[in-house]
Amino acid sequence: MTHYLRSRHQALLVGAVTAIGDNPSLNCRIKGVGGYGGEDLEGQPRPVVLDPTLRWDFSSDSKVLALAANGKGRAPYIICAKHPPELKRVLLERLGGKFITLNISDTGLSKGKLDWADIFQALRDHGIQSLMVEGGGTVINDLLQPHYAALIDSVIFTIVPTWLGQGGVAISLPRRYSADGTPIPAARLKNVIWHPFGEDVVVCGKLQ
Repeated sequence: MTHYLRSRHQALLVGAVTAIGDNPSLNCRIKGVGGYGGEDLEGQPRPVVLDPTLRWDFSSDSKVLALAANGKGRAPYIICAKHPPELKRVLLERLGGKFITLNISDTGLSKGKLDWADIFQALRDHGIQSLMVEGGGTVINDLLQPHYAALIDSVIFTIVPTWLGQGGVAISLPRRYSADGTPIPAARLKNVIWHPFGEDVVVCGKLQ
């Protein structure tokens, strides 16, 4: 299901922590898409790594770049707020990727970091019309705040009968209160659909 969703979006975004910790492939491996029986790179999303401070020390051996070199995926766009090293820039651009440098916000909820509206607009300026945000926890917690609700078309998550334990990815938004101080839900979905798949349940909905 995840790979099908990837095939239906032009780009796939993860944060730097996910890129560093998981060395992810960030491609679609369904039979028939580009690189897996299909022509060119049709159906392959553009990987996007949100890395404001350039912590991800990628190389040609990183999975996402190795797959791009072998015609089984696209090279990533890296969104940052610093001038990238020349050798990294050359490596990315040789494979069809690039650095996208944005300014740190100095106002509002995004003060001191990149603003999601700026991130989405920059991707749109680079021809990306649909984006699937996969994670990790820091990215999802930030993006699900009410301030950014208008930027999100839908939310899809899977409930599985497994406890990851301490240190696992935790989605826990800041507490919200009404005008009189009463606690209210931090976020809620509407138009919810539940799809059981074996022991797992996939939940789809839109943010209220």
